[in-house]
Amino acid sequence: MSTITVVDTQGESKQIELVEGLSLMELLRDAGYDEILAMCGGCCSCATCHVHISGAQLPVIEEDEEMLLESAENYQSDKSRLSCQVQMLAPYAGMVVTLVELD
Repeated sequence: MSTITVVDTQGESKQIELVEGLSLMELLRDAGYDEILAMCGGCCSCATCHVHISGAQLPVIEEDEEMLLESAENYQSDKSRLSCQVQMLAPYAGMVVTLVELD
């Protein structure tokens, strides 16, 4: 079983199973992380599914995602991604996802 590590807004970490084909947003919500609001339903238009990712080589960020993230709280150019835009793939096993607290 492949897993990723999720660090919640309280700093607690937990490993969850990586399910290929789901978006990271879906995976997190299915695992019970209510901090992932995803108010737009995963349409890349609200940034309420903002996370920090390390330990994985993700595809280059698209312009619309980058524009949303640049205006988001806690933006970090090297780690910030919208979880709705990250499709889970086997090579991402072991990555660390830190949930971002929304203000």
